[in-house]
Amino acid sequence: MPCRRRSAPALPAAYRLPMPSRPESPPVVHTLANGVRSVVLPLPHLPTAAVSVFVRSGSQHETARQNGISHFVEHMAFKGTHTRDCQRINLDAERLGADVNAHTDKDHTAFHMQGLAEHAGPFVHMLADIVRHGSFPAAELERERQVILQEFAEDEDDALSTSFKLFDKLCYGDHPVARPVIGNRRNIERFSREEVLEYVQARYGARNVVVGVAGAVDPQAVLREVEAAFGDMPAGEPNEVPPPDYRGGLAVRRVPGYSQAHVVLGFPIPSLTEDHQAALLGAAVFGEGMSSPLLDEIRERRGLVYHAGCSADVAALCGQFVVEASMAPEHLDEFFVEVMRLLRAHAESVAPEALERARNQIVVRGLRAQERSAQRVEAAVQDLCAFGRVRSREELRDQLLTVDTEAVRQAFGRLLGAGASVAIAGKLPRGCEERVRARVGLR
Repeated sequence: MPCRRRSAPALPAAYRLPMPSRPESPPVVHTLANGVRSVVLPLPHLPTAAVSVFVRSGSQHETARQNGISHFVEHMAFKGTHTRDCQRINLDAERLGADVNAHTDKDHTAFHMQGLAEHAGPFVHMLADIVRHGSFPAAELERERQVILQEFAEDEDDALSTSFKLFDKLCYGDHPVARPVIGNRRNIERFSREEVLEYVQARYGARNVVVGVAGAVDPQAVLREVEAAFGDMPAGEPNEVPPPDYRGGLAVRRVPGYSQAHVVLGFPIPSLTEDHQAALLGAAVFGEGMSSPLLDEIRERRGLVYHAGCSADVAALCGQFVVEASMAPEHLDEFFVEVMRLLRAHAESVAPEALERARNQIVVRGLRAQERSAQRVEAAVQDLCAFGRVRSREELRDQLLTVDTEAVRQAFGRLLGAGASVAIAGKLPRGCEERVRARVGLR
C-alpha cells in the first residue's frame, strides 16, 4: 500500500481512454445529498469489478507539521474498524477472492477492492466501513509506525527519489504541493492516535469522497449500495488548495556511497484543466521510446546515461515537463549540453513524423490502459474531480488530433522561457553547480 513514486510518472488520466475498439455504455455519474459522488463504468465484457473509494485528501492538503499523515492514515486503514479487526477485514475480503490495496498521492488517498462483479455491492460496504469507521488501534499504530519508518528509510536511500523531492521543492517552494507524500522522519515518529483521528475527522467528509466502480455491474444497483453505505456520512468541508507559483533553480545533494548522479530537469507546463495537450505531446516527442531524440542521442549514440526518460506530469493544480536521467558523474556536463541543445532544437522545429509517433504512442498507452478496470476507475474519478464530468473519448481524441507541429514547437519555446528547475542527487563532481547553472541558463 505504497505512496506513489515520482520516478515513473503515470500517463495523465485524461489520456487513458482514447479511441475505443467497441462502443460502450456511457459512465453513470450521481451525487448524493451529502456530496458523495459516484461514477460507474458498465463494462459487461469483464467478469470482474474494480471498486475504489477516493478521498480528496493527500499530502498537498497537509500542513508542514502534518506532512506524511495522509500516508499514515492509509497504512492504518486496514488495521481495524469499529466492527472488524485487522484479521476479519482480511478474511472478509479473501473469502470473496478479492484483492485489497490502497495508495496515497499528493491530491488524494484511495482504497481499492477488485474481484467478481457480483460482489461489487459488498466491496462498496467494506470500503465504506474502512474509510468511515477506522478505529486506529493504538498497538497497531505503533507497529505500523515502524513499517512506515522502514519505507521512509528505503526512500531516503534512493537517490533518484531524493532528486524528485528536491525538484518539487525547487518548483514550488513552501507550497504544500511540494511536500513529499511519505512525509519526514520527525513527523512519522511523532504522529499520535489523537492527531490521526483529528485529521480524518477534518478531512474525510462526504464532499471529499468519490466512489468509482468499473465492471460487469448494474449501475443503478451500485448506486443503491453507495446510498446505503455513504448516505448518512457527514458532509464536511471540501478540501481546497490554491495553485502554486512556479519558482525554479538548482539544488544538489551529495549522497555518500553512490557511484552515479541522478538528475531531474524540468519546466512548468499547464495543469490538467488548462491547455496542456501540446506539452503532453512534446514530452512524448522528446523522450518516449528508444527512437526519441533524448534516448537516441543521449543514450544510444553518446552513451552518456544508462537510464533516461521524459514525461508530462499533469495534475489539477499544476504541470511539470520532466527529464530524468542517471549517469556517471563525469558525464554531467556533456549531458546538460546535449539536452539543452535538443530542447532548443525542438523550439525551432518539430518534425511531422515525430509528432505522429508521439500521438500514436499516447493512443496505444491509452488503449492498453482500457484493458485494466482499476485504471479506468482512476481516470474517471480524476476527470470528475477536475472537470465535474467524465469526458468522452471523442473529446480526448479530438484534443490530440488538433495539436499540430507548430503548437508543439511553441510549447518547447514556452518551456525554455519559463526557466528550469534542476535537481541532482548522488555522487557529484566538485564545482559542478556553477557549470550546470551555465549549461541550463540559470543565474
